[in-house]
Amino acid sequence: MIFVIDTSSARSALALIRPDGTIVAEETHESGRTFDLPGRFREMTAGHAVTKVAVATGPGSFTGLRVGVSFGLGVAIGLEIPIVALRTLHIQVARSDRPVVAVAEAGRGRVYSLAPGSEPQLTGPEDLPKDLPAVGWLRPATESSLRSAGVDLLPDAELRSFGAAASRLLESALEVAYGNLRLEYMQALGSAFARNRWTRT
Repeated sequence: MIFVIDTSSARSALALIRPDGTIVAEETHESGRTFDLPGRFREMTAGHAVTKVAVATGPGSFTGLRVGVSFGLGVAIGLEIPIVALRTLHIQVARSDRPVVAVAEAGRGRVYSLAPGSEPQLTGPEDLPKDLPAVGWLRPATESSLRSAGVDLLPDAELRSFGAAASRLLESALEVAYGNLRLEYMQALGSAFARNRWTRT
């Protein structure tokens, strides 16, 4: 079984997926201190042998990313199983069959975004493309700002689930050495993305 973790955005999502892509279980939660990742892991994987871990590596909340990635690494190292990296915005893109702009919460009313054929960037709602719908998990205030700026944010009911999107990406995801897992986050100052190599201490 492959256990998938995404704690990088306004919602946290988990999935348990068979190697053939079949989704055994999945769930989403509001991100924050009330989200019991260890407890959810124990309950979701009870009776199943986890053979691989996949973690979302951002861009997203610095604290949120580290919560999910550190837990995923702990599981992978403890069980001596492979770990793979999935980019947060690419998971959102995989939820749709048509071209979309993926968005993720960046704080202060801003979003991380990924438009077709471009690189991830930090932007305000007013600067997002208006000719494509947007897909992503945002706080209510940020979601309202996008809609006010004329962005068409697709509802979850029109999209694949997190597990289904992750399953598609896992088909080509590569295993990563424990010490070479990289997080993608925005520096506190400046507008360039920083890549942080995860190292064990």
